Amino acid sequence: MRAQKRWLFSLLAILPVLAIFTYVRVIPIADILRLSVHKWNLLSKNKPFIGLANFQELLRDRLFHEALLNTSIIAFGVVCITIPLGMVIAALIFHRTRSRFAGFYETSVFIPHVVSLVPAAMAWKWIFDARLGPLNALLSVFGIEPQAWLFDPVLSLVSVIVLCSWQALGYAVLIYLVGFKSLPQSLFEAAKLDGASGPQSFWFLSVPMLKPITLYVAVVTLVSAFNVYAQVYVLASDAQGAPGRQVRVIVLDMLENSFRNYRIGYAASEAVVLLVIVLILTFIQFTLLRERKGR
Repeated sequence: MRAQKRWLFSLLAILPVLAIFTYVRVIPIADILRLSVHKWNLLSKNKPFIGLANFQELLRDRLFHEALLNTSIIAFGVVCITIPLGMVIAALIFHRTRSRFAGFYETSVFIPHVVSLVPAAMAWKWIFDARLGPLNALLSVFGIEPQAWLFDPVLSLVSVIVLCSWQALGYAVLIYLVGFKSLPQSLFEAAKLDGASGPQSFWFLSVPMLKPITLYVAVVTLVSAFNVYAQVYVLASDAQGAPGRQVRVIVLDMLENSFRNYRIGYAASEAVVLLVIVLILTFIQFTLLRERKGR
């Protein structure tokens, strides 16, 4: 009887949270799934059912293919920069934890992660400016000609990757710092007695033991980077504030189809594809973590 009362109390305690989660998350997702199989132009009350026609059109849509490719390049590019750099920076900060400036180092690295996206993107837009930006001024010192960072398709993609990596780095460093603090220091002391250098201990001890954290950081960073939008909108916008076309990503393509072309059903099908990608990445994370714990 007492166990039943505890179970009932626990259920009643989490009901408000479940209700809010259902209203904020579950219902919108279900509505997107419903709209993805309908044709709706936002101005009409009629929403005829068209089945998988929107998804079939996605397979033939060159702009969607471009957006998916650019988004994937940005996501995996951010991961390839964030993980090794985050691990190295976390290791350097960890070995300086006794320094009076340890808190300053941690705060300095983490600040970009909590800075608002739009002001940060505006600052980086000034850095990448072809005429007045400090980046080209720095490159000119080494004899490199000024680059059109925000107008060349390839360089625009690189600029977005740099900005997203700068913002994601602080979170990766914070998670890796927690991982370094949980590692058994006796192993490193034994390796030092055996003559292992610092880089050798890092590569052969720290990196293998931090694999679960690396996997977690990789998936979280990938999921976040697949939702990139504000950085692209600000960096690739023209003087009138209209979003540019040098870097087309999925979220930007969804918003244009929704509110510029009034193709709500088609945009919903793009959102479903993005949802499937995120679910696949999350499933891979849980599968690999489960295999890791089973060993």
